[in-house]
Amino acid sequence: MVKMTISWLNKENVCIKAVEGTDQVYLDFKYMQYSEGDKLVFTVDRPEQYLIVKVDDAIESAKIYLPGLSWEYPIILDPEAKRAFSPRAFEGERHYVAARLASEQEINAYQNLALNPADHGESSAYPHATANVETRNESVFAARNAIDGIIATNSHGAYPYQSWGINQQADASMRVTFGRMVEIDRIGIVLRADFPHDSYWEKATFRYSDGSSEVVHFEKSGIPQYFDIQPRKVEWIEIGELIKANDDSPFPALTELEVYGKNV
Repeated sequence: MVKMTISWLNKENVCIKAVEGTDQVYLDFKYMQYSEGDKLVFTVDRPEQYLIVKVDDAIESAKIYLPGLSWEYPIILDPEAKRAFSPRAFEGERHYVAARLASEQEINAYQNLALNPADHGESSAYPHATANVETRNESVFAARNAIDGIIATNSHGAYPYQSWGINQQADASMRVTFGRMVEIDRIGIVLRADFPHDSYWEKATFRYSDGSSEVVHFEKSGIPQYFDIQPRKVEWIEIGELIKANDDSPFPALTELEVYGKNV
């Protein structure tokens, strides 16, 4: 059994409300609103846990790996930051936050290991997406958008059309870190397809933490494109060396990156 706590803290780190449980816990409240600088803190009494967490009613539950004992999630109230999320997220006076241990079946299943709707900012939970560029540092073009599970490719900008944008940077790359060793054998790519506003990449290189790499070729499409790869054990995957199509648009972008496999 694992003791778990969810705490709601304000910007001075004063606890507003907290709840403790074993293996499963939820934090509910009514007639109370979030304020700027608030955060949720999830803690466990043993490291290396797989959790199913729900940070808000309007954000899908996420399966995360927590190598340490705690994870902070900032409440998103800034109007610019919120553009990448449902307008309902963190709003109102009634909220429900939850966490539970993942089951053995959920941990060991063949799955999209990159999926994390709760990824945001600096994070001590995994999977976690980072990039060397995000267009104008806007939330709607952040790397985390490419692992949030939302696929809407026929426009760009605010939710539900958030994507990873590269600001026309030639050496743009994005990495998904798993936080532990996983075994992968298939990759899915969803290109943003707001044509003719958008361009697309004709090819890219996948690099892996084991030192290997592979070149893949893309079609001009907004539907998922899948690539079976040589099975390998890795701690992270990176997409880079992005080659844009020869067209009039300077704006290729990535809607979603999926990485299929199993926990080791």
